Amino acid sequence: APLIAAAGGVVPMISGRGLGHTGGTLDKLEAIPGYNTCPDRTKLYDVVRETGCAIVGQSENLVPADRRFYAVRDVTSTVESIPLITASILSKKLAAGLDSLVLDVKFGNGAFAQTAHQARALARSLVRVAGGAGLTCRALLTDMNQPVASAAGNALEVRNAIDFLTGAHRDPRQVSLIEGLATQMLMGGGLVEDARSARQRIDRVLASGQAAECFARMVSALGGPSDLLSRTDAHLGTAPIVVPVHVTRPGWVCAIDTRAIGLCVVELGGGRRRVGDSIDPVVGLSGLCELGQQVDKDRPLCLVHARSRAAAERAALQVLKACETSEARPATAGQIILETLAEDELCPAR
Repeated sequence: APLIAAAGGVVPMISGRGLGHTGGTLDKLEAIPGYNTCPDRTKLYDVVRETGCAIVGQSENLVPADRRFYAVRDVTSTVESIPLITASILSKKLAAGLDSLVLDVKFGNGAFAQTAHQARALARSLVRVAGGAGLTCRALLTDMNQPVASAAGNALEVRNAIDFLTGAHRDPRQVSLIEGLATQMLMGGGLVEDARSARQRIDRVLASGQAAECFARMVSALGGPSDLLSRTDAHLGTAPIVVPVHVTRPGWVCAIDTRAIGLCVVELGGGRRRVGDSIDPVVGLSGLCELGQQVDKDRPLCLVHARSRAAAERAALQVLKACETSEARPATAGQIILETLAEDELCPAR
């Protein structure tokens, strides 16, 4: 969102909370002290005009029905219903009054859609319904058979996002995904003529620091600290216990159960098991391994951030079960973006 805003776009982003093993954008942002995820409509408009982007949630006057459905889905085993997913996502996007929409539809062991075929069905549903409502839409099918980035948890993922924007650290898969999504957004919004021009603009706003500045202004405008970028650790806080997770034998990471990684964060307190559960913002995992990475006594699978030693030990066992290693180096993981779907490709006769 701040990257596109820095590149000349306007991004009103209405997001949700965690469902099942997944983290929620609002839960992550609420790890930032003072950040208001539910401003009134006037405030939302003001922030978007001022900063070019605003990441907020539903309110009593903005997609109120979806907020109730969203909470009920998590406890009625309907999280994976394609019609309900389509309605939930597009109700928020259409309410925001968008000119163009780009969706990231994931598949794999960390996604609701386990296979690319299932994800494609969801993507087609989203693109067709959006098109029927008059909204230009494209959907990217992306691989979630391993975590996108090296952090999992609320404050840890905010810190990871800040590191990406400032250039302090950028995970390779994360770079590929964000560049792909941002390229489609810039082209869909008519801000560039082609993918090459889009990538050049993306590189420019990242290198200049404009994208990071947009994020900082958005956070401040929504009630967060004005010095979040310069005093990130002070504002986000840290867990009292941080321990590495080492394998018993050296090897190469050949498989990761991404859903299990998400559930590990939930068990640490970084997600909800029941509606109304509180979220611990500082717990989670950092330095997460990726497929094809070598691990040994000096290179752990990850670092566990926990409230207690016992919780850290339980999480370490979960991570060990979620990550499979082999003595031989596995084949390189494929590209994170499998394909892109657009309405004109689904309905060529229209």
